[in-house]
Amino acid sequence: MTQLRSARDGIITPQMTKVAELEECEPEFIRAGIADGNIIIPFNKKRTAASVCGIGKGLKTKVNANIGTSADLNDIDGEIAKLKAAEHAGADAVMDLSTGGDLRAIRKKIVEEARVTLGSVPIYEAVVTANSNKRSIKDITSDDLINAVKTHCEDGIDFLTIHCGITLDLLKVLKECKRVCGVVSRGGSFLVEWMTKHNRENPYYERFDEVVSIMREYDATLSLGDGMRPGALADAFDRVQLHELNVLAELVQRANDKDVQVVVEGPGHVPINQIPAQMKLQKELCKGAPFYVLGPIVTDVAPGYDHITSAIGGAIAASHGADFLCYVTPTEHLSLPKAEHVREGVVAAKIAAHAADLAKGIKSAWKWDYDMSQLRRKRDWEGQLATCIDPDRAKSLRESCMPNDQKVCSMCADLCVFKVADES
Repeated sequence: MTQLRSARDGIITPQMTKVAELEECEPEFIRAGIADGNIIIPFNKKRTAASVCGIGKGLKTKVNANIGTSADLNDIDGEIAKLKAAEHAGADAVMDLSTGGDLRAIRKKIVEEARVTLGSVPIYEAVVTANSNKRSIKDITSDDLINAVKTHCEDGIDFLTIHCGITLDLLKVLKECKRVCGVVSRGGSFLVEWMTKHNRENPYYERFDEVVSIMREYDATLSLGDGMRPGALADAFDRVQLHELNVLAELVQRANDKDVQVVVEGPGHVPINQIPAQMKLQKELCKGAPFYVLGPIVTDVAPGYDHITSAIGGAIAASHGADFLCYVTPTEHLSLPKAEHVREGVVAAKIAAHAADLAKGIKSAWKWDYDMSQLRRKRDWEGQLATCIDPDRAKSLRESCMPNDQKVCSMCADLCVFKVADES
């Protein structure tokens, strides 16, 4: 029994009950949303110690943090430090995108340490394993790609990003469209190279029913990867992106019919004026399936500040229907992030998610702001520091320049409007 099958049979699982508690709603609301394919609870049957996370319609916007090694930097202790930084900053999920070192050992350690929902990209392992054995992408077999899915499910990953929507027909469209940045999805680029060299259909599309069968066995959630997401504003909303989205819409239904939960991944680099239309189109084509966006990043010219460019896009996207924001760190496009960059990225994405929740009318989001405003009016500094979205940074900034009168702040001092009002 998967979460989706249980929901359709009218059964409220312990995970549904827990999500309802976290969201301050009735368990029946969660069950009905899952049954309709509008809400997911990614929770692999192999996980035991992890918390649960509900993603979708009517729920608070969730935030994912990407961590993972590279060929240049594959320190497992560093990755655990990133994991803990993400959890401490309030990430709802973490994805292991490792491409360097012993990938399975790294993944198992992350699964062991993590207390949040976990995701991964199985094709990375197939490619890295081939490279370590001095084989090229051309040498990877269709079975290698499918077996990687099985391995990640067996290791306890809750949601797997699989680029099922890249087809031979799509490659024809890609060739016709003169993209500025081409294919920027790493998993997508691997599949394009494999398909081109073999002149064969994408195994993840061709053998989709097999992929879904594996995931149903573990009740893992299928994250339909956006292999053709735009990597430049000039490439946004082109025929390539839309062609893949139409394929993903088909696959959402096919997976749901097999009792497997689905989240659909989206763009990418997108100008602000396009974001509402892109969110609306995805929701309509995919029948309300939860939408997971990277950013979107709203300008190409701000390396070093892409946690800000993505937070701007994320707030707009989530206010128009996106359910799950993948953070972007200040090192995006520049280098592998460190733990402090992970923290910055998570906080920026959480601000975006919360701003969107206010726009969505989420009652708990409005209560949070109301409580903070009351504490600010009372000049209750201890309460404010405990209530704000990043207590560590707020406390550090206040303590860096303390006022003589600790009931005010050093910007206004005795001219604090609240102090003046209280003493008038």
